[in-house]
Amino acid sequence: MTRERIRARLADGFNPAGRGDAMLECRLDGDDAPGRAALMAGPPRPAPRPAAVLVPLVEHPEGMTVLLTQRTAHLAHHPGQISFPGGRLEDADQGDFVIAALRETEEEIGLPPDRVTILGRLDDYITGTGFIITPVVGVIVPPVETIADPFEVAEVFEVPLNFLLDPQNHKLHRRVVEGRHRPFWAMTWEERMIWGATAGILVNLSEVLGSSS
Repeated sequence: MTRERIRARLADGFNPAGRGDAMLECRLDGDDAPGRAALMAGPPRPAPRPAAVLVPLVEHPEGMTVLLTQRTAHLAHHPGQISFPGGRLEDADQGDFVIAALRETEEEIGLPPDRVTILGRLDDYITGTGFIITPVVGVIVPPVETIADPFEVAEVFEVPLNFLLDPQNHKLHRRVVEGRHRPFWAMTWEERMIWGATAGILVNLSEVLGSSS
């Protein structure tokens, strides 16, 4: 799949309505899911905090991969989970999600912004933990040399794009949250389980790009 094709599909596939944990639950279970009515009738929740992540596509001759990180176990948000490099917007970003995603990527894995060519973006993703994430898609030409921040990142690794785009590898799971059996996407590569918002964003990427052939 060429950069031009990816750029065009990202532009055509963008949905400004966004997606997220609650939207997936509503789509699968409806508004009358057990416990959902009580949640909706409860006190209003604060507005989600803006964040941005980079979805890094590594352009190997034998096929693209997606670069991911595993978070360290002591972090306050999503400890030990597999994620994209990224984080909250800061004042210095001036509301620019691309700047935020590239800044966080350099801070977390030592990849300079000038190594990334931005191709577009995916739908905003609203998490159950109070963030609205803007995924920015960029391509990187190898070799990819990373220096992980040991406080935030336990490991940096790559997964073949073909594997992540294949719907057969996207599995729906459920867990009990606030008395509700909430659904979430997951995919397992080798011994690693990619789930939650990261998997939800990858499902979005799969729906937009389809087959990478």
